[in-house]
Amino acid sequence: MSRHPTVKWAQRSDKVYLTIELPEAKDVKLKLEPEGMFNFSATKDGNTYEIDIELFDKINIEESKSSIGVRSIVCSIMKAEKKWWGRLLKQEGKPPAFLKVDWDRWIDEDDENEKSEADFDDMDFSDLGMGGNDFDMDEFKDEEGEATENEDKEEAAAEKENKEEQSLTEDVEETKA
Repeated sequence: MSRHPTVKWAQRSDKVYLTIELPEAKDVKLKLEPEGMFNFSATKDGNTYEIDIELFDKINIEESKSSIGVRSIVCSIMKAEKKWWGRLLKQEGKPPAFLKVDWDRWIDEDDENEKSEADFDDMDFSDLGMGGNDFDMDEFKDEEGEATENEDKEEAAAEKENKEEQSLTEDVEETKA
């Protein structure tokens, strides 16, 4: 008997994202059909995991992509027609228990044209030179340390001023007595 991994989904007008959460999956097989059939199978720890679902509408299998990672399998499935689907599955009613909304990728239809800060689909990170060698943590700490040191000096001066005022007030009170 096969099991079902958790599948998270989100959509845009032109694509559907499916994230299959199955860490360290082996023998991963994905099959897409233009009519909207999505088939997945893999093994983990001697167990077989399968998903066979019929998507809401037709898809473009040539433009669709998938990425098999250590923790999950991510599929970006292009829709044949650019439009929002009312649901993920063709079948009406309650979706299967293993199917969940991917709130990390979810955006509302009204918000699609607004570029999200977390939308990195079109970015190529390889050219950014983010090796980490250019950032000097000690330099960062020194800059913060100076700011803190200045704040400490200001606080000390304010305390000293308060003490002097208090001392003057006490002297005046002693003179009156």
